[in-house]
Amino acid sequence: MRHLFLVNLLLAAGFAVIMDQLNLGGIVAGFIIGYAALWITRPLFGTTSYFGRVVKLLWLAMTFVWQVLISNFRVLWDVVTPTHFSQPAVIGVPLDASTDFEIMVVANMISLTPGTLSLDVSEDRSTLYVHVMFGDDVEAARAEIKERIEKRVLEAFR
Repeated sequence: MRHLFLVNLLLAAGFAVIMDQLNLGGIVAGFIIGYAALWITRPLFGTTSYFGRVVKLLWLAMTFVWQVLISNFRVLWDVVTPTHFSQPAVIGVPLDASTDFEIMVVANMISLTPGTLSLDVSEDRSTLYVHVMFGDDVEAARAEIKERIEKRVLEAFR
């Protein structure tokens, strides 16, 4: 899988150089075109999870950006209105993530989302403690973290 990723990056860099677009847009366009070229020639590479994993990583990124936007507006609304709806709470989220990398990605995505902050992981690494700004419904907050963040991370990296 790493082999195909490196080939895709080289194709993206080559595209950006040839098109004289040495910026983020040129690299992204080159990556997309390189991915399409590799996908067309996928029978040459045998069985690989690269093509599905790239789609899952993009889905994870889009979900994360959406979560950040929604959380920003929710926190903004709470700050600018005279009535505060926040009810801070610390909740324990049981983890299905098992490796250090998976736990780190989940914890960082939670911390980067406005209104939530990862605090600690239990000794047995089965529970992540999270401070939530809107803790009026603990089960809903726990389910949102499990479904919208952890589930997507596990899909992308397993």
